[in-house]
Amino acid sequence: MRDVIARALIWVLSVLVPHRPGRHSAEFLAAQTPEPEPAPVSPWSRPWTGPSSREVRAIFKDERTRELPALQRERLWAAEFAALGVDYDYPTMPLGSLVTRERVAA
Repeated sequence: MRDVIARALIWVLSVLVPHRPGRHSAEFLAAQTPEPEPAPVSPWSRPWTGPSSREVRAIFKDERTRELPALQRERLWAAEFAALGVDYDYPTMPLGSLVTRERVAA
């Protein structure tokens, strides 16, 4: 008898309470609209913002920098790149010549 009463009560509540489809039902999945994938952005769609190869070659092949010591040459290159608006952080300078290592007594 309890089973019949429980089923009747569940049926009455399901009629009175609005029903939402479950997450895995066909109704729910049909109601979902897939989001459109964003169009891929090509890196070539915007103009080149860095210095041209002609400008870079002119900096590295400058005659007045050939007789300078390596550290001064790197600093001059960094200054010329800074004038062009490019960050140049001494990529060709070997760190072994700048860093001195000392033995630490344990």
